[in-house]
Amino acid sequence: MSVKQLRDRIQLEVGKVVFGQEEAVDYSLAALLSGGHVLLEGVPGTAKTLLVKALAATLQLAFGRVQMTPDKLPGDITGTSIYREDIKEFEFKRGPIFTNFLLADEINRASAKTQAALLEAMQEYGVTHDGVTHPLPEPFLMFATQNPVDQEGTYPLPLAQQDRFMFKVIVGYPDAEAEERMLTEHHVGSPHQRLQDLGITPVAGAKHVLQAREIIRKTYVREELVGYVRRLAAATRQDESLLVGASPRAALMCLMGAKAVARFSDRDYVTPDDVKYVFRAGLRHRVVLSPSSELEGGDADSVLGMILDRVEVPR
Repeated sequence: MSVKQLRDRIQLEVGKVVFGQEEAVDYSLAALLSGGHVLLEGVPGTAKTLLVKALAATLQLAFGRVQMTPDKLPGDITGTSIYREDIKEFEFKRGPIFTNFLLADEINRASAKTQAALLEAMQEYGVTHDGVTHPLPEPFLMFATQNPVDQEGTYPLPLAQQDRFMFKVIVGYPDAEAEERMLTEHHVGSPHQRLQDLGITPVAGAKHVLQAREIIRKTYVREELVGYVRRLAAATRQDESLLVGASPRAALMCLMGAKAVARFSDRDYVTPDDVKYVFRAGLRHRVVLSPSSELEGGDADSVLGMILDRVEVPR
C-alpha cells in the first residue's frame, strides 16, 4: 500500500464521523507518518477529541486519553512504583502514556511540572523511572488540545514544550455544507455514541505506519529546497515583527512534514508547494511576536505568510 493510498483510506474513514476537517487530518497524518506530535487548538465542540479517536480507530492502534487538570501529577501519566508484598519488591506500574495514541486533553490546564514530564516521552520515546528507561510502544504519537479562549486556571505551554510538537493545527469551525451534514447525520443518534457504532473500518495497522515512515524518509529533497527551507527559517530570525524566530529543529520539522505531504500526492520528491503547505503549521507555535507587533494586533500566521511571499522560491 502506497502512502497516498493509506492517506486516502484514512481520510475516507475519518470523514464518516468528522466533517470539514480534512486539512487537520492531513497535518495529523503527516506528523504521525513522520514520527512527530500534534498540538490541536480550537474552541470546544470542534471535534478535536473525536478526530484523534477516529484516527486511532482507522489504524487499529491503542488509544489513551488523559484529562489534564491542575492537580494531575507526573506519575498519573508516566507511571509509578507499587510495592508488591508477595515478592517484597517495588514494581513499576505503567501509566496511560504507554499507548500508541495519547491524547492530552486541555494540556494547558496541567501544572508546569506535569507538562515537563511529557518532554522525555515526546523526544526520546521512553519514560525513565528510578533510573530505568522504559521504551514506549511503536509507533507513539501524542496529541494535545488547548482552548485559545478560556485562559482562567491555565498554565501556558513554555516555548521549549511547544517546540516538541511538529505541528500546531488550528481546528476551526466547519464550512456551512459540512456543518449541515454533521447536524443531519448525528441529530438522530446519541452525541456520546461509541466509535465502533459509527461505521469506522480499520484500514491499516502499526506495521503499515512503520512502513510508510520508511517510504517518507526516502523521499528525495533537492539541494535547492534545503536552501529554501534554511532561508525561510533565517527570515523569521531577521523579521522585526518576531522576537524569537524559528530554530534549526523547526526547519527540520518543516522539511520532514513536506516529505510526507509529497507522498500524499504520490510523488517521491518534494516541491516548494509542499514546504509552503506545512510552513505555518510547523512554525506558528515556535515563533514569538515582538511586543510592538502584538500591540498592533498582529499574529504569527500573518507574519509567516509575509515571509513566504518575500523569500525567493527555487525553480
